[in-house]
Formats: sequence, structure tokens, C-alpha cells
Amino acid sequence: MAVAAPFVLYPVFLMKVLCFALFACAFNLLIGYAGLLSFGHAAFFGGAAYISAHTVKVWGWAPEFGLLAATAVAGAMGLVFGLIAIRRQGIYFAMITLALSQMIFFLALQLPFTHGEDGIQGVPRGTLFGLFDLNQPLTMYYTVLAIFVGGFALIWRTVHSPFGQVLKAIRENEPRAISLGYCTDRYKLVAFVLSASLAGLAGGTKAIVFQLASLTDVTWQMSGEVVLMTLLGGMGTLLGPVVGAALVVTLESYLAATSLPVPVVIGCIFVVCVLVFRRGIVGELLHRLQSRAK
Repeated sequence: MAVAAPFVLYPVFLMKVLCFALFACAFNLLIGYAGLLSFGHAAFFGGAAYISAHTVKVWGWAPEFGLLAATAVAGAMGLVFGLIAIRRQGIYFAMITLALSQMIFFLALQLPFTHGEDGIQGVPRGTLFGLFDLNQPLTMYYTVLAIFVGGFALIWRTVHSPFGQVLKAIRENEPRAISLGYCTDRYKLVAFVLSASLAGLAGGTKAIVFQLASLTDVTWQMSGEVVLMTLLGGMGTLLGPVVGAALVVTLESYLAATSLPVPVVIGCIFVVCVLVFRRGIVGELLHRLQSRAK
């Protein structure tokens, strides 16, 4: 279905959905499986977008190297953030990540290479591996699809590995995991770095797709938006964040052409989903299917 989608729907819209779906999946790895609520994931998403845009446009790097640099920088930021925040739990952890994210926003506003409120515009898409011209919409779409599938496969493998099982144990009962001999802080830090890296990959890809890196990508509202996507789709499910991202991006895109207040409409839908689908759309469907199977 995803392969044939650009022949039915607008490719740029689909690429936006895929970028945000990967971002939401990366965030879900942290909150859904490690039980860590971060309010600062926009720092990795937007910070990586700036790195990707700058290396490709100013330094003339090939897009694949720009994405690698963006992912590496996001991972390094995740390591620093994690070392600071992982010592706390609950709301304290969330507030620390929010504060650190706001520091990144301030740097993005002030540093010369980000161009402040103008952002980095006109980022060239370039040629992937010297063979594939990313200025062609279909080529760019299939590249983004391959990146999403690769990131999703990594998350799937992580969740179904012994490491993922330990994360679930930490989420359910951290004191018991500690009593079994696990160094929970180490596991949470690795999960945080992996989540930050994948969020950075999503942000770097978005900067190349839209040829722009701006302050919008690093604001606290972006951190809130990825939380909304994950909760709508179903926290702790693999497909939930994908569904949530597709729903939010679709609503934003189509409601933008109307006179309706987009945040209000999305907020109302979120309230309805929380009341009707407390586990998220995918989570509730899976729960009902399992109930019928019994």
C-alpha cells in the first residue's frame, strides 16, 4: 500500500506523514516501553533538522552524510540530556527534559548558523549516493519510505529483544527490576539515546524533504504534538504512533484550508478519543480483539 500511495495521494503530504510517524515511534519507544515521559523531544527533532540543513546547504555534504550527522548529533544530545534527567522520575524527569529543550530553542534562536527566525531555507535535496536525484518527488518519497521502514524495523527489533523486555519490566515495576539485578538507569539511558537518535533522523529527513529548518521544529509545541500523536494512536503499541501521526498531520493539512481553528478541532478530537479510546485507537482495537479471542 505504501509503495503505491504516491500515485494516489500527494507525495509531499505522504512524506510529512512518514517523518512525523518515525518521530512518534521514536517517542513511543521511550514513553510506551520505558515509561519515561519526555517533554523535550523537539530538541532532537529540530536540532537534527538544523544540522542536516546546515551540512547539506553550507558545507555541501551529500544528503546521506547530512542525515548521518543529524542522527549522530541528536544521539549525542540524547546522551547529555539522559545523563542529566535519568536520575529523576515522573514529573521531575518531564520538567528537566522540557527545560533542556528550551535551552536548545534559545540556542537555535541566537546562534548565527541557524539564521534565527528565518531558519535555514532553500536546502538542496541533492543526489543520494551519487545515483538518485532527490529532486524527483517519487525518488524522494521512496527514500523517506525506506528511512521510515528502517527506523520502524529497528524499533520493532528493540522491543522484541531481551533489552526490550527489560524496558517493559522497568516500566511495570522498576524496584522489582532492580531487585533482579538490572542496572535500570543504564537501560533507560540507552533507550533515551536510541529514541533521541531516531527522532533526530526524522527531523533531519524532514529538513531535506521540505528544504527548510526553522524554529517551529524545536518549539515546546512540537514536543506536545508528538505526545498527542502517540496518545491518540495508542501508547505502547508499535502501529499506534503511526496512526496517530497520520491522523494529526491529515487534520492539520486539510483543516488549514478552512476557517476552522485547527488546534481547537484537534483538541476536541483528542478529548473524544481519550474518553472513548482510553488506550488509543490502535490500543483499544487490539484490546477488543484480544477480548473476543478469549
